Amino acid sequence: MVWVASAAPTTAPPQVLISVSKRTFKRAVDRNRLKRLIREAYRLNKYRLLEQPGGHQVALLGIIFTGKEKSPLTLVEKKLISGIQRLLSTTAAASASPSAP
Repeated sequence: MVWVASAAPTTAPPQVLISVSKRTFKRAVDRNRLKRLIREAYRLNKYRLLEQPGGHQVALLGIIFTGKEKSPLTLVEKKLISGIQRLLSTTAAASASPSAP
């Protein structure tokens, strides 16, 4: 996951980019299926990001699929949840640390 911070905490959903490598998945059918699975997993779990007390710092979110084989929805969802939790802990740590003058 790649993300860009917003200027102030917000409760609005971030813009999302989903990418699947053409080098790894030659057929467009396979790439599109993986993108649909990632979109569905994000749709089911975006509440984890949006329901943060005080808002979240994510303005733009990029989800890049780096796997080498097709994955079922359960695995994609599990990895996405892990990524969102890591993202939230990173943004919380970044907002808690004092900024240098």
